[in-house]
Amino acid sequence: MNRAPNTEDLLRALAPQVLGVLVRRFGDFDLAEDAVQDALLAAATQWDTEGPPANPRGWLIQVAQRRMADAVRAEVARRRRETAVFVREVPVEAAHRDDTLDLYFLCCHPDLPPTGAIALTLRAVGGLRTEEIAAAFLVPESTMAQRISRTKKRLAEMNEPFADGAADTARLSAVLRVLYVIFTEGHTSSSGAGLRRADLSTEAIRLTRALQALLPENTEVSGLLALMLLTDARRGARTGPHGELVPLTEQDRSRWDRTQITEGLRLLTAAMSAGLTGPYLLQAAIAGLHADAARVSDTDWARILQLYTMIERLGPNPMVTLNRAVATAMVHGSAAGLALTDTVAEPLARSHRLPAVRGHLHEMAGDQAAALAEYRRAATQTASTPERDYLLLRAARLRTNGVTGASSEVDARTSIE
Repeated sequence: MNRAPNTEDLLRALAPQVLGVLVRRFGDFDLAEDAVQDALLAAATQWDTEGPPANPRGWLIQVAQRRMADAVRAEVARRRRETAVFVREVPVEAAHRDDTLDLYFLCCHPDLPPTGAIALTLRAVGGLRTEEIAAAFLVPESTMAQRISRTKKRLAEMNEPFADGAADTARLSAVLRVLYVIFTEGHTSSSGAGLRRADLSTEAIRLTRALQALLPENTEVSGLLALMLLTDARRGARTGPHGELVPLTEQDRSRWDRTQITEGLRLLTAAMSAGLTGPYLLQAAIAGLHADAARVSDTDWARILQLYTMIERLGPNPMVTLNRAVATAMVHGSAAGLALTDTVAEPLARSHRLPAVRGHLHEMAGDQAAALAEYRRAATQTASTPERDYLLLRAARLRTNGVTGASSEVDARTSIE
């Protein structure tokens, strides 16, 4: 099938917007999700031959509405209440705004279990697969699937689930976390042949920009946007000519996007004027220190260690501890960093990032055998081809050349990038 070049990207961008419209109008999340999938399939087939219509979003809304109406009418005897909703169809022309953020706030309703709400949003709105979400939460895929199913059922039972989500602190916090997880998955994919998924990271930045425009005084929203921009600025230098991963120590910093860095630093500076509070603002400050360093040797690791310690005080998190272990090693030596990684061995047992970091720290310490074993273990635990290849390459270099020098000066958020 020869699909028009932009059709797939267009459908991916429109899907959460259409889902948001239908859920807001009709209140049935499950039925709306199925109807949107039917509409996307119809669009992919029809637009291949005829091209997209003048109003692609309106076309999808109309088709999805009809699918929902057909489904309800087929169950009229059992679902009289739902049938009444479809007596009238809301004109497509009445929906001009982007409902994607509204859908985020719906899925992150404060009466829903926090982890379930975030997981549902990641799947229904962010487009992540259940296995990707499970990896982000460090739980089995079956466990995550059950959480999502239970959350959808609970959402369907609510009356008037939409509200002024931007004014709801708990709901806003959940939305920020969802946006961050989606960006992270786009920046460094947990599985597949590519290191990144630009569609996810770009959409996360777009939505965070929209949220920051709504809440310009919220320092955590500004901090998250700054963090995304400063991190995404390194995109062009993170892979080599064949798609291979290039660690931070070896990146050509002249290829970093200075426009994004400038914007990110401006947001960061403005937000920091109210004080360094909140995990996203603190992480943005760390990203800013990396961006400010003209050379790897210029990196202010002592300050980075302070910032990770501040983040960890806000709430225990094994990934933050792992990040702090890297910074600790850079300031106090590899032995101190390795000792800290021992404290997160259990919660990160399923993650390849723990042995990847330990491999770097053992290599930094000159323990070739231990580094080799950790790199190999990490390679077997990752589903990302570029990360696996990078880890195997590190192991191969140790076998052939001995210890090649410290490479732990990394962006600790991704541990090997």
